[in-house]
Amino acid sequence: MKYLLTIYNTDEFVTRMETDLKDEFEAAHQDLQRELTASGELVDTAELSVTDARVVRTDSSGSRDVTDGPFTESKEFVGGYYLVDVASIERAVDLASRFVEARFAPVEVRRIGA
Repeated sequence: MKYLLTIYNTDEFVTRMETDLKDEFEAAHQDLQRELTASGELVDTAELSVTDARVVRTDSSGSRDVTDGPFTESKEFVGGYYLVDVASIERAVDLASRFVEARFAPVEVRRIGA
């Protein structure tokens, strides 16, 4: 079963990731990517850039409102994702709980497809 692990970030996490959590952050992702690659469970992963990102909203008339993104009126924003092909939701949840980011914001786990 394929699951999308959506990693949310906060400004606090980004600040700490660039300073006191940098080594732990990098090690956690490198270890997880090695493990998932070796097991064949990693389908894709990427950090989502904030460069050239936009948030687009429309209304019923088709009018568009485009703002610089990915920031919305929330404290959290999507920072990246892992697409994994694992045996169960329990395995996907276990993987999601290993991200340093999960201490600061949610890591959402969603099954892809039926």
